[in-house]
Amino acid sequence: VQLQASGGGLVQAGDSLRLSCAASERTFNRYNVGWFRQAPGKERELVAVISYAGGRIYYQDSVKVRFTISRDSASNTVYLQMNSLKPEDTAVYFCAADLGYTLKYKASEYDYWGQGTLVTVSS
Repeated sequence: VQLQASGGGLVQAGDSLRLSCAASERTFNRYNVGWFRQAPGKERELVAVISYAGGRIYYQDSVKVRFTISRDSASNTVYLQMNSLKPEDTAVYFCAADLGYTLKYKASEYDYWGQGTLVTVSS
């Protein structure tokens, strides 16, 4: 499956952004989808993941309450709504897809990746 991430940009602290991860294949709705981020000099980390049917969701502690992951099966798109952004949220954000049943938390466990989209939050 081919993934296309978009929606990044330069914002100020406290602002919001919505990232999108779109796929052209209908089979995208069979995949669990995760959003990862990678800041300069740091490892890629999981931000949030949603199951293929949307019923199971996990968030990294630092983004709970502020970020919301969701998916729209009609448009084959997974979203990451990011509110109350902080400078420490600055990173390249990637979406990734996994066909397994259980939610995966490590980047190495995902088979398909979109290109990154840069989010920069100024203080």
